[in-house]
Amino acid sequence: MHAIVRTVVEAQTKFQHVEIFETAAYGKCLVLDGRIQSSQADEFIYHEALVHPGMLVSEKPPTTALVIGGGEGATLREILRYPSITRAVMVDIDAEVVDLCRRHLPEMHRGAFDDRRTEVRHEDARAYLENTQDRFDYISIDLVEPLEEGPACLLFTREFYTIVRERLTPGGTVTMQAGMTKVADEAFFTALHRTLADVFPIVRGYQTFVSCFGTPWGFLLGSKSVDPLMLDTARVDALIAGRVRGDLRYWDGQTHQHAFSLPKFLRTAIEADTRVITDGRPFIVA
Repeated sequence: MHAIVRTVVEAQTKFQHVEIFETAAYGKCLVLDGRIQSSQADEFIYHEALVHPGMLVSEKPPTTALVIGGGEGATLREILRYPSITRAVMVDIDAEVVDLCRRHLPEMHRGAFDDRRTEVRHEDARAYLENTQDRFDYISIDLVEPLEEGPACLLFTREFYTIVRERLTPGGTVTMQAGMTKVADEAFFTALHRTLADVFPIVRGYQTFVSCFGTPWGFLLGSKSVDPLMLDTARVDALIAGRVRGDLRYWDGQTHQHAFSLPKFLRTAIEADTRVITDGRPFIVA
């Protein structure tokens, strides 16, 4: 429950219902189809957890990156903190949401849309990946949950992840948000983990607590060759110092170890889940 101070903007786009409102505790929040996506006060937790594990574990400093979704621009912002990045493409199908975030959430994107390395495209991400021959060192999948009839439904499937794998460089990585990881609500996370593992030889789940969500939140990292579990605390801290411009507020070596140390009930659920989400049988969030 969040006390709303005022509604900044509300609109129905071609794809979804969008609201940006200001809350008493968390400042401005982005809400899509009734689900909070990020808040001004704690978005750094979510976006640092989403981006940096994949960017740090890559075999060499990444030079090219792709964001799938990421309307408020904060995922793009974190990627651009790497001076090694020469090109960052963001593909979000909903131009209206991106425009509203650009105008009303400067605290989140912090000018990322205007960076000379940024390329923003408003088209279907799957079609973009199918048609491009470009390869990326890092891909972030920062999408809303796959609600029935929602814009992201077919971007959580084995078929889509196969396309993503083919658009990664050999040492590249993909990370994604993967839903709640609390007891009795971990089914989406475990099904996604199994689906990604059907495509990538290395898949690691991790989690963090996002305050405005009120629940622990899961993420997944997929790779053809690199493993985040091989990075110890000192190595993560050294990579941050060598690759990232400025200080991180959330992610460091100790946080890395904690996030990837999943509790026993969640590890057991991952091992037991055999579901693979496909185009023919999408997993719909209730």
